[in-house]
Amino acid sequence: MTDVTVGVVDVYIIRPSWQVLVLQRASGTRCPGSWETVHGHIERERDELPEAAAVREVREETGLTVERLYNVTVQPFYLHRYRAVQLAVVFAAFVAEDTRVVLGPEHQQAEWLTVDEALARYTWPRSRAALNDIVDLLASGDAGVAEDVLRVL
Repeated sequence: MTDVTVGVVDVYIIRPSWQVLVLQRASGTRCPGSWETVHGHIERERDELPEAAAVREVREETGLTVERLYNVTVQPFYLHRYRAVQLAVVFAAFVAEDTRVVLGPEHQQAEWLTVDEALARYTWPRSRAALNDIVDLLASGDAGVAEDVLRVL
C-alpha cells in the first residue's frame, strides 16, 4: 500500500529586491552538494501547521525571520524507501533586505541570487517550477487581488 502524506514544506526565501536564497547541502546529508531551497518536515506529533513549519524551518536552517509568508502550491514526490507519496506545501517567505544568513548543519553554503541565477542553480526541476509560480503570483511584491487567499503571515 502507498500512503499519501502532507509531511514537508518547501520555503523560497526572497529579499524585496528579488534576490532568492539558495542553499547547498552539506556532506553527510541527503543529496550532498545539491542546491535547493529551505526544505523540512512538518512536526505532525505536535500537530504543527504547514505555515508554522515553514517559519520554524526558515529560522532553523538560515537564522532568518520571515516578514511575509505566502502559500503558493503543493508539490508531490515519491519516497520509494517508505512507499509513500509526500506532498510538499510550498511557501514564499519575504525577509528584510539586509538580513544575515546563519546556516544550520544541513547546508554548507548559501548564496543570494537573481531569479534567473536561482533557476539555473536548483538541482530539482520542481524547484524551478515553484519559483516560476512565485514570480508569476508575486512579481508586484504582493499577491494583488489574491492577497487575501495567498498571504498567510
